[in-house]
Amino acid sequence: MLSLVANGTDQSVMILDRERRVVYINNAFSKSFGYHLSDVIGQVPTTFLIAEQTNADALALWRQNLWGTEGFHVDLPARDMEGRHIWVSSTVSPILDDDAAVRNVVVFLVDVTRNRLIEMLRRDILEKLAGGMALKDAGDFLCLQVEQMAPDIVVSILLVDAEGRLRPLSGPSLPARYCAGLDGVKIGENVGSCGSAAFLGEPVLVRDIATDPRWEPYRYLELPHDLVVCWSSPIKQRNGEVVGTFAFYFREKRGPDAWHEQVVDACLHLCMLAIEHSETKGRIAQLLHFDPLTGLPNKARFEQDMAERLPKEGRNTAFFFVDLDLFRDINEVHGHSTGDLLLVETANRLRSFLLQEETAYRFSGDEFLVVLPNTDAPVASRRAQQLLEAFASPVVISGGALVPSVSIGISLFPDDGGDAGTLLRQAGTALSQVKADGRGSYRFFSPRMNRIAQDRFIICSALRAALANEVLQLHYQPQVITNGLALHGVEALMRWTDPGLGQVPPARFIPIAEDLGLINMLGCWSLRRACRQMTDWREAGIVVPAISVNISPLHFCDPQFPAFLVGVLAEFRLPPENLTLEITEGVMIHGGKRTHDIILAIREIGVRLSMDDFGTGFSSLSGLYNLPISELKIDRSFMRNVDKDSRALALATAVVRIGQSLGLTVVAEGVETEEQHRVLIDLDCQVAQGYLFSRPLPAPKLVEWISKRGRVPADQLSV
Repeated sequence: MLSLVANGTDQSVMILDRERRVVYINNAFSKSFGYHLSDVIGQVPTTFLIAEQTNADALALWRQNLWGTEGFHVDLPARDMEGRHIWVSSTVSPILDDDAAVRNVVVFLVDVTRNRLIEMLRRDILEKLAGGMALKDAGDFLCLQVEQMAPDIVVSILLVDAEGRLRPLSGPSLPARYCAGLDGVKIGENVGSCGSAAFLGEPVLVRDIATDPRWEPYRYLELPHDLVVCWSSPIKQRNGEVVGTFAFYFREKRGPDAWHEQVVDACLHLCMLAIEHSETKGRIAQLLHFDPLTGLPNKARFEQDMAERLPKEGRNTAFFFVDLDLFRDINEVHGHSTGDLLLVETANRLRSFLLQEETAYRFSGDEFLVVLPNTDAPVASRRAQQLLEAFASPVVISGGALVPSVSIGISLFPDDGGDAGTLLRQAGTALSQVKADGRGSYRFFSPRMNRIAQDRFIICSALRAALANEVLQLHYQPQVITNGLALHGVEALMRWTDPGLGQVPPARFIPIAEDLGLINMLGCWSLRRACRQMTDWREAGIVVPAISVNISPLHFCDPQFPAFLVGVLAEFRLPPENLTLEITEGVMIHGGKRTHDIILAIREIGVRLSMDDFGTGFSSLSGLYNLPISELKIDRSFMRNVDKDSRALALATAVVRIGQSLGLTVVAEGVETEEQHRVLIDLDCQVAQGYLFSRPLPAPKLVEWISKRGRVPADQLSV
């Protein structure tokens, strides 16, 4: 009965004696390995079953366990009577006698060759992908391996693009003309096997290619005549989207068996992994070489392109280093989301500007580079002007309009350098010169600019050191009542004397501070130093009614600035009405809601606000009416010829009358002559400031100036 049971099972059974020699095999064993009992009885299994490629350590371990008293399980390569290699899964169970000694050993063997083949295929494909193999090569490798595992079929892999069209990937055993004929075919419900499977999202079996109507439009493609059946399965991503098809072509009119289904299940998963791996590599390449915000190629791609192209160009090439003017201010005033939208619009305008072979790159922040092959200096000049004009029209963002402006630095290959790094530096140097000259234009690189750039670098380093060591100073320029010349207040003006550079004028170091992002630090330093000086004067009994301090526009975008201001006033016990903050016209009028809220918060503290350089911008009178300011300052450009030019007088008169009508104090800057002073008296302008009265003075000199004037009767004061 036990023999009947053993012979009735599909599992191979082998029984060994105490010496581990064969005493019995069942019919399934004979069927799987080709041996009969008479061929193997009395033999040790390893002499006829173990294949040559079996690892020696694994074989030694199997033999050692076989002599133990406990069962075990192990997979090993084996061979049948004809020498074919078979993978078997073996389960060994010893049978013990009453003395716990091994009497017999029962060995159960299962042919796992097909499972092993699939495991090896999976391992090989994953290793290829991990090693960087391209998707096409991985597809060819997979097809050929599967055709070795199942010699009765031919394999193909097709991709489905974003437009729902078939794109051949792999079919190494199919004619190239046939595969090319499928390229671009739109998937559909009755489009062959693969087009239908991709459209329906489920396997499609065509049992007779010659007669099935789904194949009718594609019979002209000359598929080999011995391929008569096609079974196609959709390749799906994890989200269910169909991205391709995996097809078996049979040489006989038959359908897939369990083995074919097992192979296809494994291959569909491997294809999905390979496609996702390729897409991931593509996305990584996109991230490595393209800017995610604008979609333009980035600096890394520029370096790669130039390494490949520049040595081969052999022709004039222009490099435009393009920078958005005042982008930091736009970010601070309008927010980073508006800044991002402006960068996207900049990229779009650059794309529209480009001609064939020209390329635009985004480097970082608001810096872009445009490379223009076959461009000499005259052409570059014309193209630069065209680029400036491309940015002349307003950009509508979030319901508001911004008029962007760009500065362009230009270097030329081969005149300014023979490699990309040098040309980039030269274009950057030219760009720095444009910004120093006032922005919104373009400059070609010249050797002189290198000296300017070196000077700029020296100033940058010295300015950082000056801030760290607190060697900056404030000088104070008096503001006087026009009638009677009594002191109205002083304006605090920053001065810097460097041990190596000497006196560095504000017009030279303030723009650099803005570019370095140090302007806020300078503003905070000025405020603290000015408030401390006012307190020192008050404690010494020196009467200075008020002090004005120039503040960067960025302070009026910082929600924490009002709190900082309150802290400084409290620290130096200074009444807020003794402090005036000067703000530019553009920020006051066009600063946006956040800036307006901060200005209101400052006014509520009690600090006075003065609009500096009024009349040089494009102020709206209705906007001016609603602003919480207490003072207007007439720009010095209006005062220059006010006593000689009727038009200058008319402009100055208009500004004074506007201030008077709004109940504001009007301060005229740049008063240098008695004639200008008399004009202000005639206009009833309240306050004047300029060299006629005093240059900016250090604090001790200002005290002397005040003391000297205090000893002179009011009706004898001279200027």
